[in-house]
Amino acid sequence: MTEPDSGPPLTFYNPAAFAFDTDVVIALIADMRIRKAIERGEFDNLPGSGKPLDLPDHHDPDWWFKSLMKREGLVMSPPSIELRKDDAALDEQLDQLSNEVAVRCEIEQFNQRVIRARYQLPMGPPLITMPRDIEATVAAWADRRAARAEKARKKAEEEATMREESRANDRNRRRLLRRRTRRSPRHGPNA
Repeated sequence: MTEPDSGPPLTFYNPAAFAFDTDVVIALIADMRIRKAIERGEFDNLPGSGKPLDLPDHHDPDWWFKSLMKREGLVMSPPSIELRKDDAALDEQLDQLSNEVAVRCEIEQFNQRVIRARYQLPMGPPLITMPRDIEATVAAWADRRAARAEKARKKAEEEATMREESRANDRNRRRLLRRRTRRSPRHGPNA
């Protein structure tokens, strides 16, 4: 039994009829040689294998964008991550404010950002940050402020006590020095 020819006759297929671009041919030859070298094991146990390449920034196609972000201090993270960071830093930010009205305003602005993010489509990780209770946050701020004031008062008292002790020690030294100079005259006829 003879096999039926399923394709065109061999005389129709002419390998020279295809036009190859020289860049494509060079790439195919290079790929073929690299594959043969891998099969022979020529790339095994090279120094630095498995370690990341230390390339300068100009090899990165987005080098200009990354340098712009670094220079301007821009952060491109999802809103849920930004709100988590803002929530963690909110108490420290509130401690910089001097009055309760400013603290309440800052908490309200934070809560508005959280609520606005909850109504948007989620981008990135889920939003787990909750709005802050204004009264509880203001009370915590007042407690921290009172604790800082008490700490500053104690430190001032300790410094005042140290200054008084230092002055008393200086007075005692002066008195002792005066007594010594009165008892033993250095410029006398018997000296």
